Amino acid sequence: MIGTFQVRTDLALEARESYEEDDARIRGVKIQETEDPEKEIYTTVVKIETENGARAMGKPVGTYITLEAPNLSVPDEGCHREISREIARHVGDLLGEGTGGVLVVGLGNREVTPDALGPEVVNHLRITRHMIREFGRASVLQEGEKSVSAIVPGVMAQTGMETLEIVKGIVKQTEPDAVVVIDALAARSTRRLNRTIQITDAGIHPGSGVGNHREGISREILGIPVIAIGVPTVVDAATIVNDTMETLVEALDRSDEMKKLGGMLGNLDRAEKYQLIQELISPHLNTMFVTPKDIDDTIRRLSFTISEGLNLAFSSGEKQE
Repeated sequence: MIGTFQVRTDLALEARESYEEDDARIRGVKIQETEDPEKEIYTTVVKIETENGARAMGKPVGTYITLEAPNLSVPDEGCHREISREIARHVGDLLGEGTGGVLVVGLGNREVTPDALGPEVVNHLRITRHMIREFGRASVLQEGEKSVSAIVPGVMAQTGMETLEIVKGIVKQTEPDAVVVIDALAARSTRRLNRTIQITDAGIHPGSGVGNHREGISREILGIPVIAIGVPTVVDAATIVNDTMETLVEALDRSDEMKKLGGMLGNLDRAEKYQLIQELISPHLNTMFVTPKDIDDTIRRLSFTISEGLNLAFSSGEKQE
């Protein structure tokens, strides 16, 4: 019944964790973890350096920075300010020096709240390209401020065009030095919903989190650096059942009468349990994606946090401390 199975996730960190369960090491993949207990921000950098590593991970070659912050789900301005500074620092490092113009692309559908992160981030950005073109660099407030433009291309059902077609046309016309793409992602763990931010220089495939594959937006295609920022806002139904099963197994193991049953289920690895669940649950639930009930407020907070981080990264040539 259970064959080869790839857990659906947009996070490189989770793709790597599936190998850690088998105590496997992947050639061409390097992991670096740092922890800031005071700020409660946990950073994992996954560097996929070779094509062998890319095939094993199911992700393109590149650097994937994952910020895990439980306080992302809490309406605490101080915590969100610290996270914005972390975003600014990492985006600044990936952009590097000499980046004068940046195009920000807010992917997603405004009409679907869990998918509205990209458009909401663009709403709060400080856009400067038109001021610089009209009045010169003296019109901006800080020396070294980047020329920032932005677009919310919508989805194919609204425009009849691939997102890549729209972005390629804008890049050709406006000639930015780099593109920053914002999108909502899918996770395989409910505990990472709205509490995790992934930043990568490997580009992005719009819609991949919900199995709706579109042409990718990457440096190889556009010819300029592409930085993708995403937050997991949905999980599929099988993930929720899987998390519940793991909790059940732990509870059964604590009971002498039920330990045998718990042990049988516990012998399955994560991928096997996930595959078993997908085959057992109703076909109607198998394609269902779920998001928290407070997603409206969460998207609003997250969009401010990410946009403030980008505004910091774009406002000065100096790296944020």
